[in-house]
Amino acid sequence: MASWNAKWSWVVALLAMLVQLHFFTGVSSRNIKNTLFRKATKSIKDRNLRESPDVVLNTERRRQVVMINGLVEVTLSSPDGEVIGIKYNGIDNVLETDNAQDNRGYWDVVWYKPGEKDNIDKLEGTNFHVIMADKDQVEISFTKKWNYSRHVPLNVDKRYIMRRGVSGFYAYAILEREPGWPDVDMDQIRAVFKLQKDRFHYMAISDKRQRIMPMPEDRETGQPLAYPEAVLLTKPINTELKGEVDDKYQYSSENKDNKVQGWISANPPVGFWMITPSNEFLSSGPTKQDLTSHVGPTVLSMFTSIHYGGKDIDTKYRNGEPWKKVLGPVLVYLNQVSSTNNIYGDLWRDAKAQMWKEVESWPYDFLQSQDFPKSYQRGNISGQLQVFDRCINSRTTGAKYAYVGLAAPGQVGSWQTETKGYQFWTQTDEQGNFFLKNVREGDYDLYAWVPGFIGDYKHYTNIAVKAGSEFNLGAIVYRPPRNGPTLWEIGVPDRSAAEFFVPDPYPTLMNRLYKNDPANKFRQYGLWARYADIYGNNDLKYTIGISDHTRDWFFAHVTRDIGNRTYQPTTRQIMFELLNVNSRGDYTLQVAMAAASESEFQLRINDANVDKPDFSTGPMGRDNAIARHGIHGLYRFYSINIPSSKLYKGSNTFYLTQSRSQTPFQGILYDYIRLEGPPNPQTSSSQNVVA
Repeated sequence: MASWNAKWSWVVALLAMLVQLHFFTGVSSRNIKNTLFRKATKSIKDRNLRESPDVVLNTERRRQVVMINGLVEVTLSSPDGEVIGIKYNGIDNVLETDNAQDNRGYWDVVWYKPGEKDNIDKLEGTNFHVIMADKDQVEISFTKKWNYSRHVPLNVDKRYIMRRGVSGFYAYAILEREPGWPDVDMDQIRAVFKLQKDRFHYMAISDKRQRIMPMPEDRETGQPLAYPEAVLLTKPINTELKGEVDDKYQYSSENKDNKVQGWISANPPVGFWMITPSNEFLSSGPTKQDLTSHVGPTVLSMFTSIHYGGKDIDTKYRNGEPWKKVLGPVLVYLNQVSSTNNIYGDLWRDAKAQMWKEVESWPYDFLQSQDFPKSYQRGNISGQLQVFDRCINSRTTGAKYAYVGLAAPGQVGSWQTETKGYQFWTQTDEQGNFFLKNVREGDYDLYAWVPGFIGDYKHYTNIAVKAGSEFNLGAIVYRPPRNGPTLWEIGVPDRSAAEFFVPDPYPTLMNRLYKNDPANKFRQYGLWARYADIYGNNDLKYTIGISDHTRDWFFAHVTRDIGNRTYQPTTRQIMFELLNVNSRGDYTLQVAMAAASESEFQLRINDANVDKPDFSTGPMGRDNAIARHGIHGLYRFYSINIPSSKLYKGSNTFYLTQSRSQTPFQGILYDYIRLEGPPNPQTSSSQNVVA
């Protein structure tokens, strides 16, 4: 009983204090509970830290550096700075020992000089430095200074941190271009870990996206499909997987959702996880999709890439432009369980709990680099985003669950193609209130988009964040594009094609993980080919007032396969009635697109046979979202003028053509289409989205 009192007396005292706080200050019981939980968690964490072994750094091995904390032992090559060994829970090395040492745990960048072929640089260091080493923490650095060699023109500083009581290690990199350096394009920067294929068979991306995965040999013996990354498993080692499709893009995730993912070994029960505690160092905003884990077994941390955006989100440096950025830190976390009752579930839940600890600790206060600012060296921005659309509400309303963010100064919507700087995003509450905390010093524009409304918002003035600054912008108003009252609409403006009709996959080309998962049905292989199965030699016809977009609007506007690797454009018809045509003003067709892949949108009004379309986007997009099982890519928005003289009283038809047809993967994912009547003073609002 005495030991119980010593252990828990502080909890009783704290609870009494918080109860008094509730009565005398009105603090809610929910806040009391959260405060008590945080205090208890911190106390347990501090106690575990005191009881954990010291961190040890061993530099005596030839061309190797070893970090040990009693939980994990990590071996790195020196001065290259590649992770060549991770010892944990009786496994001498969780990384694939059949691979060469430089093909186990490494960073790389895909780069090229303009107009030349791409190269892969593994960012290998040439110098090793001990930044700090005491009983609580080790931080080591592997650097390389560019010397006009054949390597990517970057100064590289790769850092690894091991802390006392933490079952894993932190990794980050500081990359820099100095003024005057050569022009270069960088398509991708990532960290890669390749695990023992004979141990790690179970992959977990989210609560629902978890499964036993194929072996790498299964892909070699399988049948390659139409898109290079996709393979039909014909002779898998695990026969239960026979007949499934494997494609790494089926496991992509949005930045905002990719906080923890990895692999599990059943014997011994060990998890290997990539934890990303913040998105501030990732590119292209919160909804950017990217790779996670895939067959290998491989674990990725993608910092930049052109996936689901193409060259529109390539990182280009021209005219000697300087640049410097801290990528990470991320936490490579390893865990174990003693019970074998629910290995996968227990390890996943523990990994999620660790992830939330890391998120709550951001920004970390233990990094030694001056390039990573502590919390007190950052600023905060708050406000309320409101939306005003007179055709929906006569007054401004709170922008419910809107995405609000800070990114480099640019044009409306430029955040989704911005890849060089830092971005800070949040979602508003039900009243549109937002709080962006721990923002790095710098000049930013404030951007937003609101589910349920078309277009993008950009605040009218730049925001200069300084250390310790507090900005309250008050109420700011987004006026979405609107010229006239809604006559009809198709879809939901949410920057995704998920609400449209997604067909069942071919039974012989299925990933069984998504068999009974309607929310992820779009991730199945070969759905583009189902269009021809459903419509044959005809095309989609959609009748306003009768058709249902969830049933009658095929999610992807694709080409038609007519045999012999030949494809033809397809044309959709939207048929609608007008009781009258208002000749005193023009109509407007608002077209929001969720993705475009080497396509061209053409509109013809009431005559499908005219050579020149009434409107054309011209060639657009290399999102590749259709082939790579993404339900969206880059958002595009077009406000199309429809002369009243083109419309008829009675029946009308809009012909929507995707005119590019060299491959089966070209096409458009629509987000939302709306026809508006002529404007009047009560309904018209500027399409300029500046508040």
